[in-house]
Amino acid sequence: MTKNIKISPEGTRDLLFSQCELRKRIGEQVCGLFEMRGYSEVITPTIEFYDLFARGSSVMPQQMLYKFTDNNGRLLALRADCTTPIARMAATRLKNAPLPIRLYYNQQVFRVTRTLGGGYHQAVQAGIELIGAGGIRADLEIITTAVECLKRCSATDFRLEIGNSAYFNELCENLPADDEIRETLRGLIESKNHVAFNDLLSTLEDTPAVTAMRKLQELFGGVEVPDKAESLFCNDKIKSSLRSLKQMYLALEEMNLGGKININLGLVHRNEYYTGVVFRGYIAGAGVSVLSGGRYDRLLSEFDFPVPATGFAVEIDALCDALQDVAGQSGDKIPDVLVWGAQGCEMKALTRVSELNARGLVCESALCDDRQAVMQYAEDKGIARVEIIE
Repeated sequence: MTKNIKISPEGTRDLLFSQCELRKRIGEQVCGLFEMRGYSEVITPTIEFYDLFARGSSVMPQQMLYKFTDNNGRLLALRADCTTPIARMAATRLKNAPLPIRLYYNQQVFRVTRTLGGGYHQAVQAGIELIGAGGIRADLEIITTAVECLKRCSATDFRLEIGNSAYFNELCENLPADDEIRETLRGLIESKNHVAFNDLLSTLEDTPAVTAMRKLQELFGGVEVPDKAESLFCNDKIKSSLRSLKQMYLALEEMNLGGKININLGLVHRNEYYTGVVFRGYIAGAGVSVLSGGRYDRLLSEFDFPVPATGFAVEIDALCDALQDVAGQSGDKIPDVLVWGAQGCEMKALTRVSELNARGLVCESALCDDRQAVMQYAEDKGIARVEIIE
């Protein structure tokens, strides 16, 4: 059957011309920043064992994974997340390396997303992992690097939201509900389905934790948010998480970002391995976050490497789509020079192309049969300079 030979699978797409050029440029800018800040590149396999994404705090719904088997019948999956494979790598290949370990990546992830929500099943992520460092210094290093990423990518109209997963997790623990309801609530707030979120809360006994959960959408703003949250529901764990979040916000204010950073205690990641500060970055023109990350101090312990860690990932495709929409679509790159060799001068023309390339000019070799066709081709392509070799 050949009925699908002219289309790409659902959740995938072809990239052309300026899209490829922009993706390459953004990737180089982001990874260049990572290297300047002391991070080293790593690459993990595109294919991992399914168990890697179906265990511990890294568990992903199996319907999100692309699954298949190897020749021995073992279940495999395409890489659905970059942090977990890098945690595996650090715990095995880098266990004896001096701490902290600074790693960066630029690779594809594959996961079944809600295509109606604008997501793609295949996407490029570039990010960093700071392994073996806890405390506010490490958190600030990660967040300020994330801000610099947005600045370097010409995304002047951006904002960053920061929260603390420990606050939401502790509220969940104090709800009069079972684990299934807690997980459903996490998914609903992460997907911003506030109506269903409040409907589910209304089925629970009205306790202080439930009341605080209902107020999550209102816990957004500046330095006043942690105090407001503490007045709704508080214990030692929540007090500690809110105090560190407030300290983080006040430190970030010194960057003079003009109100581009907000506290959002309704910020929840689907990945359950986050344990502390979490954040997301947004730019004008993007319907989804283009950057996300946070602290995950327990993940490495699941690989027998109990060290703290934090990091973030840039959604390169989402960032490029937003920047492309702002800049406008453009077509094929126009060469600086078109060179044509008459009959018997074909090699001279190709030599001339190499000479012009050496000068830094983009040069195309004309494959036409006569001079008239060459000139017409140059006009159609918008090439201003034509060289004829006779």
